[in-house]
Amino acid sequence: MPLALYALTAGAFGIGVTEFVIMGLLPQVAADIHVSIATAGLLISGYALGVVVGAPVLTIMTGRLPRKTVLIGLMGIFIIGNAICALASDYTLLMAARVVTALAHGTFFGVGSVVATKMVSPDKRASAIAVMFTGLTVANILGVPFGTWLGQNFGWRSTFWAVSLVGVAALVVIAAVLPKDRETPDVSDWKADLVAISRGPVLLGLLTTVFGYAGVFAVFTYIAPILTEIAHLPESWVSPVLLVFGGGLIAGNILGGKAADRNLRMTVVGSLALLALSLVLFPATFGSHVAVIVFVGLIGTAAFATVAPLQMWVLGKAEGAGEQLASSFNIGAFNLGNALGAWAGGMAIDHGLGFENIPFVATIFPVAAVIIALIAMRGETRNGADERAAVSLH
Repeated sequence: MPLALYALTAGAFGIGVTEFVIMGLLPQVAADIHVSIATAGLLISGYALGVVVGAPVLTIMTGRLPRKTVLIGLMGIFIIGNAICALASDYTLLMAARVVTALAHGTFFGVGSVVATKMVSPDKRASAIAVMFTGLTVANILGVPFGTWLGQNFGWRSTFWAVSLVGVAALVVIAAVLPKDRETPDVSDWKADLVAISRGPVLLGLLTTVFGYAGVFAVFTYIAPILTEIAHLPESWVSPVLLVFGGGLIAGNILGGKAADRNLRMTVVGSLALLALSLVLFPATFGSHVAVIVFVGLIGTAAFATVAPLQMWVLGKAEGAGEQLASSFNIGAFNLGNALGAWAGGMAIDHGLGFENIPFVATIFPVAAVIIALIAMRGETRNGADERAAVSLH
């Protein structure tokens, strides 16, 4: 893989830390700003919705600019947003700061995915996307556990200051290593692109992404209280267990990318099915510390095995739409799933189901995603047969 591809990985690392680290600090954040854990969990939903809105809007607004310039500007927004998080004095300001930070997320990964695929041959496109998303997995295996430890020992605000510094470092790497655009980005008709993206196959692909990832975040948003209150792990174990989750993300990301390059459709369905199975079996492990830790790693593997395949699948379905806009919409779909999952988990808690039942609620989403994906694939097969029949008639 080209060295420049790892500049995108550096940016993805910074964004991954700020997105995920608050999940290990929910009890501390909730206590400090005087809200419930379920209410604090909405900070994840707010971030995710910021991505959903920011991804298409900023992609359209920056469509005429060189991609390297766009990526550097987005990292600037990221740095400012995290600094405001560190300074936030109440829940409202913290939520606003999370949304500001999120505006950079979707467009960064949307534009970055397109840049990554331009650097490699067509048969390695899914693997190139997986390399960029490795930044998210490394963020989880290194950044999130360290950020959680830092927040537990020096206050959660110190974590956001550290993340701001990570953003500065990522900006410098992108500016220094990523080459200037070899060609001017195509100036597309964004209205026509939106029409293309609104086609049935594309919407089914986006809906698959939403439901698939909702299952991950219904559990992962509340992983700290699940581990400490239900599985009875010491609080000091949360960071090491998140390290195991991060290791699973790295394994899943690599495996999912390689499998998608060989058989995209099978990988989409198989990774979602594995995610559903790991979630529904998770509660059975709560009586064993070893089993809980193993399954946290398995959930991480299944979660990120879905990312590159789903991104490539939607890009393929959006043929005729602007690549960057289609890519950004799917990043928004991932984060809409994040918001839906965090909300569903919070609703389960508020209605008395308890942390121990959240995995069962979460399982509903990837099961729905598998069904949607199969419907979409059946439609593709039928349309392909119709097209072949039409050709034979002529």
